[in-house]
Amino acid sequence: MDVSKKHLAAAAAENIISAEQAEALYQYLSEQAKDTPRFNFTHVLYYFGGLIAIGAMSIFMTLGWEAFGGGGILVICCIYAALGLKLSSVFAAKQLNIPAGICATFVVCLTPLAVYGLQVYLGLWPDNSVYQDYHRYIQWHWLYMELATLAVGAVIAWKYKYPFLFMPIAATLWYMSMDISAMLSGGDYSWELRKLVSLYSGLLMIGLAFWVDIRTRKQADYAFWIYLFGVLAFWGSLSSMHSNSELSKFFYLCINLSMIGIGVLLVRRIFVVCGALGACSYLGYLAFSVFKDSWLFPVVLSAIGLAIVYLGVLWQKHEQAITQKTRAILPTALRELLEAKA
Repeated sequence: MDVSKKHLAAAAAENIISAEQAEALYQYLSEQAKDTPRFNFTHVLYYFGGLIAIGAMSIFMTLGWEAFGGGGILVICCIYAALGLKLSSVFAAKQLNIPAGICATFVVCLTPLAVYGLQVYLGLWPDNSVYQDYHRYIQWHWLYMELATLAVGAVIAWKYKYPFLFMPIAATLWYMSMDISAMLSGGDYSWELRKLVSLYSGLLMIGLAFWVDIRTRKQADYAFWIYLFGVLAFWGSLSSMHSNSELSKFFYLCINLSMIGIGVLLVRRIFVVCGALGACSYLGYLAFSVFKDSWLFPVVLSAIGLAIVYLGVLWQKHEQAITQKTRAILPTALRELLEAKA
């Protein structure tokens, strides 16, 4: 539940609390929530600027940097990293945790470029590929860059403990799963293999995210980015797979409905969004392929929709009792996690 200033003013108007208490409570809640990412202009500026800086040194890196040579790239990365860590410390000292976390994340995102520069400088780069290809192609020799990124990310995350630091860590885990498969398959990396690797690596990342969620249930949201990349990897590969079996397609629907339920339970929107898109795509397949000439299908689908609405009414009526009974039989850690999400 989000408590706004309007809600507190209404409570004061009903004489539940005084106007002075409402104002004091609002100031207290605002102070507590200042480091929680929100959709306001300040936070949009923080993340927009941070993502531009991170993208400039990763995804949008141009071939012009190759003119500096491996040594030049390494030196520039070290200078940028020192600047990023300094800014992070300055912002942290001023209790500006979001920009501090963005600057620390910028340092982690510099790591693959620095390792690339080092390898080129030492003459250890194995082929004619360049850093610009890192985010576009799957190669086994990216592994050195990815392992270094994970190591630097783990150290900086341990030291600074900002949730945004898990963004490059989660992305690197996804990349690394692909590159390890390319190495094990000897470079014979078909689209079917890519889908399977992405599917299972996504499942592993979701499991890791849930473990992190449990372990940090009383702290900040460190699992967000791992959930995001894990669900996208799993659902994207699952949705891209082709099957002529109607049973397999129905099973796909069941998985997507389960994702919606898990997303609601864990309060993770990425599950709900992907699950809803998957369920809608299956219903579209039924409407335009299986029952394209049927007048009864829309009627049945409408009845199902209204039945789900009625199920929501029943759930709202008995939610508290069902929730209490269900949580009573859960392990303590999971129960505390769900209570914190609620």
